[in-house]
Amino acid sequence: MSGPGNLMDFLDEPFPDVGTYEDFHTIDWLREKSRDTDRHRKITSRSRESVWEFVKSLLDAWSGWAVMLLIGLLAGTLAGVIDLAVDWMTDLKEGVCLSAFWYSHEQCCWTSNETTFEDRDRCPQWQTWSELLVNRSEGASAYVLNYLMYILWALLFAFLAVSLVRVFAPYACGSGIPEIKTILSGFIIRGYLGKWTLLIKTVTLVLVVSSGLSLGKEGPLVHVACCCGNLFSGLFSKYSRNEGKRREVLSAAAAAGVSVAFGAPIGGVLFSLEEVSYYFPLKTLWRSFFAALVAAFTLRSINPFGNSRLVLFYVEYHTPWYMAELLPFILLGVFGGLWGALFIRGNIAWCRRRKTTRLGRYPVLEVLAVTAVTAVAAYPNPYTRRSTSELISELFNDCGALASSQLCDYVSDPNMTRPLDDIPDRPAGRGVYTAMWQLALALVFKVVITVFTFGMKIPSGLFIPSMAVGAMAGRMVGVGVEQLAYHHHDWIVFRNWCRPGADCVTPGLYAMVGAAACLGGVTRMTVSLVVIMFELTGGLEYIVPLMAAAVTSKWVADAFGKEGIYEAHIHLNGYPFLDVKDEFTHRTLATDVMRPRRGEPPLSVLTQDGMTVEDVEALIKDTDYNGFPVVVSRDSERLIGFAQRRELILAIKNARQRQDGVVSSSVTYFTEEPPELPANSPQPLKLRRIVNLSPFTVTDHTPMETVVDIFRKLGLRQCLVTRSGRLLGIITKKDVLRHMAQMANQDPESIMFN
Repeated sequence: MSGPGNLMDFLDEPFPDVGTYEDFHTIDWLREKSRDTDRHRKITSRSRESVWEFVKSLLDAWSGWAVMLLIGLLAGTLAGVIDLAVDWMTDLKEGVCLSAFWYSHEQCCWTSNETTFEDRDRCPQWQTWSELLVNRSEGASAYVLNYLMYILWALLFAFLAVSLVRVFAPYACGSGIPEIKTILSGFIIRGYLGKWTLLIKTVTLVLVVSSGLSLGKEGPLVHVACCCGNLFSGLFSKYSRNEGKRREVLSAAAAAGVSVAFGAPIGGVLFSLEEVSYYFPLKTLWRSFFAALVAAFTLRSINPFGNSRLVLFYVEYHTPWYMAELLPFILLGVFGGLWGALFIRGNIAWCRRRKTTRLGRYPVLEVLAVTAVTAVAAYPNPYTRRSTSELISELFNDCGALASSQLCDYVSDPNMTRPLDDIPDRPAGRGVYTAMWQLALALVFKVVITVFTFGMKIPSGLFIPSMAVGAMAGRMVGVGVEQLAYHHHDWIVFRNWCRPGADCVTPGLYAMVGAAACLGGVTRMTVSLVVIMFELTGGLEYIVPLMAAAVTSKWVADAFGKEGIYEAHIHLNGYPFLDVKDEFTHRTLATDVMRPRRGEPPLSVLTQDGMTVEDVEALIKDTDYNGFPVVVSRDSERLIGFAQRRELILAIKNARQRQDGVVSSSVTYFTEEPPELPANSPQPLKLRRIVNLSPFTVTDHTPMETVVDIFRKLGLRQCLVTRSGRLLGIITKKDVLRHMAQMANQDPESIMFN
């Protein structure tokens, strides 16, 4: 095998557009790295020439930190605006504030002087639609009118969202994380991180979350932050002209996105490292941390939830957990793994049906139908009517003396004189039992509807619905364990740690563990998931239950399939993504995969000095390959280098415009010295500048396990196969993906991007 040396001698870019890539092509990581090294060397040498050049070198060194600062500021600001807008528009479905229509229900009653603590959700300034339109707050007619208004607002928000996406920015739909993973691996999707996508995704994200659909804003916020990263990297030539460097910025932007989504800066950095990034050098780690810090600080300054926290569901528990509770925590992990595996299978089957049947032609009707079903089924149940973030917040909360939730309707001892934050376990009251069956219905509804919602042509995140499913299951298990401990405290399991009158079990902790388990089952995150949940709750001592649930859910889900939801959607869309987690253990060789195979026409090649401009143009026209090997002659097939198709086209076009005497019959040559030509021959065209003189090569007997590893770790586009310096064939990234699919008994053509 031979590696890259000084890749090319045209790095000074003698004509425009050389080094750029076409849409839906993969970048050459080695060349991008070489170009950046060359650029850095040039800046360093010039910095010694004058004070101005030294200042320019300092500006270049600090440009990375400047980009991170801008990303953090914009991502934090957008997240704050989205949170405030969602809060207002979610409440708009139920009523309006008369004193200031832009206030949410909570803000409206905050500003009222007539609000009491017991009825803190009621104030004369806030009126439901039935009170406003027919002056009634009770009775069947008021309920039906509020029900209809809820459905109409939900349909209006969903229709506006899907229409804006269809007309202005088709790339603004979905979560965005599968595509960002693919882009960070080196794939080019032009417009996916553009200005229009940023604007439309921000606006429609508010609309779809407010509509009450079973989706979250956390995943799409990563896409929004990456759009900010792409926007600001265009301001600095260091990033705008180098696709490899640009991807370092996007990795840091993804960290900022998770930072503002969950208020978890460290979790954001780990998420970027564990889940989305392909190439993550140490320098990017520091810059990701800085971007996440700035984004979190900006969001904290805006304070969208009015609680001086970065997230809506920040909780604090006052009771430690006990070893005996590890069993229910692990059972919640098993539930999370099963839910994750079943969800992925169901959602991928539905999305494949959407792609292959007439259903995919009517995205607006599909969104409206799912919204209508969601609104009709959600309104009667108080746990599905409210926003999912508020639901999770209530499920996570511990029951204090001032709690007014149904979940806290316990039978209290009137003689109790204990601190407010240390209430003993008590028998469940009627409200708790009512809440349990309502939560059970809400759980079934969320499990089913989320399968059909994720993947529609609107922005849709999966973090919050997954956490909601786990939190509901966890809260029910927690209440069950609590009541079991109260009524059977003499059992051997409870005897050592749960005495009568003690505060033993915290149901909110079970909800938190269940949320982590379900999110882990769907995404297969482990380390970053535990850190995000820890930062959400601020409870350092609950890391072990979270770790137990996260690891269990991953093991159980992996037993049904190794792919997380994002990898499954990458394969469904056929993106050329080589996952580092995939193992290749088959005993095939490079000669089994390379092209041309037996019975196929010979490899299309360029000779070093025997072809005219017309021959080269004919070769480009008759084939659709991305590049051509350059050989000494067709007889010897001795390899010289590799020329990219796009650069051949640009070089010939540029030569015809700027170089006198270059015509179709001009001889092209890829050597330093021109070939000997007759006296009356037209001027030859030298193309050595655009040839990679050290393309990556392997021998025909190299195991494919090694070839796959090389493609993964070096991010290659193609690899040439030789024997004793003689060219035999070529292996591209798509050939590797096809071969891996074939070895996994999949249809190799069904996974390729079209």
